[in-house]
Amino acid sequence: MARSPQVRGFYHPPTSTFSYVAWDPESRQAVIVDPVLDYEGAAARTDTASAAALMAIVAAEALQVAWILETHAHADHLSAAHVLHRWTGAPVGIGRGIASVQAAFSEIYGLGEDFPVDGRQFERLFGEGDRLMVGNIPLEILATPGHTSDSITYLFGDAAFVGDTLFAPDYGTARCDFPGGDAAQLFRSVQKLYRLSPETRLFLCHDYPPADRDPRCEWSVAEQRQENVHITANTTEEAFVAMRQARDETLGMPALILPAVQVNIRAGRLPDPEDNGTRYLRIPLDTL
Repeated sequence: MARSPQVRGFYHPPTSTFSYVAWDPESRQAVIVDPVLDYEGAAARTDTASAAALMAIVAAEALQVAWILETHAHADHLSAAHVLHRWTGAPVGIGRGIASVQAAFSEIYGLGEDFPVDGRQFERLFGEGDRLMVGNIPLEILATPGHTSDSITYLFGDAAFVGDTLFAPDYGTARCDFPGGDAAQLFRSVQKLYRLSPETRLFLCHDYPPADRDPRCEWSVAEQRQENVHITANTTEEAFVAMRQARDETLGMPALILPAVQVNIRAGRLPDPEDNGTRYLRIPLDTL
């Protein structure tokens, strides 16, 4: 039977994002998953309050942060991975598919040859079947592309951090129309998650709850297989792909995609300051 890490979720209402601190209760070694850098778009102002809230959990539980983990290069929030790397010294990891995401968006942003597109901005690139030990609990990498080409799931004991591969059962699944997205791949990635033990805890990156419930970060494999409005255990690939492609055609771009992705493909590093000491983001016009 898989061992159970302790997991604490932190909800970021402006972006509907869950970040996590998860740890082995015996060794107190921990990982931080999908941390958020606060960003106020109208003033283009950043803040580290949400990252500090994660570190407050680390301090309160007397944890040692072993890894900072990204499930993918997010399009809806800026990552605080680099902030936490500076604070803790822990390495930052992401899926190997980040290279293709970097290549696509480097062209969109016009970053040129000075921006490497081989993932070197991250300390570790993970692939299917890679395995770490966090204290006494194994952490295994499952490649779960479809929403993006770099999407991975971290299976930490009986807890799986699935990124945007699945949303809450009443909301369904993530879009597949970003560069590198593929609805058929997403279907197969969800099947991989559905083959996990029914009691496996699935921790989501986002929740967009209806008015009659609060945000909820955790659902079991059994609940998702039975209740997900887009993909149950009985949904066919053909039906899912048709639904997902039709739905994606109706969706607008996430509000923060242009500022977020150019930071997130840098492992959360902000652009270097210009000669006047100010950092600038690039906003390509009429591109997405």
